[in-house]
Amino acid sequence: MIRITSVSLRILLILAISILHLGSGKEVSARSRLLLTVLYDNYPYKKGLIARNGFSCIIRGSEKTVLFDTGGEADVLLYNLKMLNLNPKEIDSIVISHDHGDHTGGLLSILELNKKVTVFIPDGFSDHSLTQKISAYRAKTVIVKQPTLICRGVFSTGSMQGQGVYEQSLILNTKHGLILISGCAHPGISNIIEKSISIFKKRTLFVFGGFHLKSASDDRINEVLRKFVSYGVRAVGGSHCTGARALQLFKATYGKNYKQMGVGKTVTLR
Repeated sequence: MIRITSVSLRILLILAISILHLGSGKEVSARSRLLLTVLYDNYPYKKGLIARNGFSCIIRGSEKTVLFDTGGEADVLLYNLKMLNLNPKEIDSIVISHDHGDHTGGLLSILELNKKVTVFIPDGFSDHSLTQKISAYRAKTVIVKQPTLICRGVFSTGSMQGQGVYEQSLILNTKHGLILISGCAHPGISNIIEKSISIFKKRTLFVFGGFHLKSASDDRINEVLRKFVSYGVRAVGGSHCTGARALQLFKATYGKNYKQMGVGKTVTLR
């Protein structure tokens, strides 16, 4: 006989609620025109913008406007937003991938202008001084453990651990397939893709952001590439901490399906 304790029953209920919650998010509306714009990156793309070490991307066109990471320097983030005619007050949610400064540096500057946002941070976030400052702005904070709905069609992978860092990535569930945005991929970009597929049981249309392969050997990079291909990833756009050699090998493998990324790059999906 299997005994179900109150603790195990509570865990089952939490899992069931989580699954229902994700299901209620469904796909991004078929009528939506998704715009994914890189606001902060190591690589330049659009003239007139500033490229610095770090990452930030804004997602528009879904139910809410979502800012993923906030780069390393507040003044650079705000300058790029201004030059792209994007208003920080129109951001509804901020998702922070992990607690490194090149991903959190512009957060408080956004909260200074917009206190109505909801900030999603991964369970295991170790920068307690930053979480206290977020609370001081009275912004709503959500600690993300499991895969979590951000808004319709936009999800967190949930907190994943790798190289001593707890990190979450973003998944956009579209009618064409999944789009995965990675801040730094400390848990391993292949592991993040695998988890995304396991959650939605759909093909991966596009993966971009930091892949954390800057110091990786060719053997390691090629191993990751083989997994990308085996998972059926259709297009790739590495940036930030991916590394020049990795970018070169990804471009050689993906050809026309390799997308150059950088500050100001906008990917449009209909």
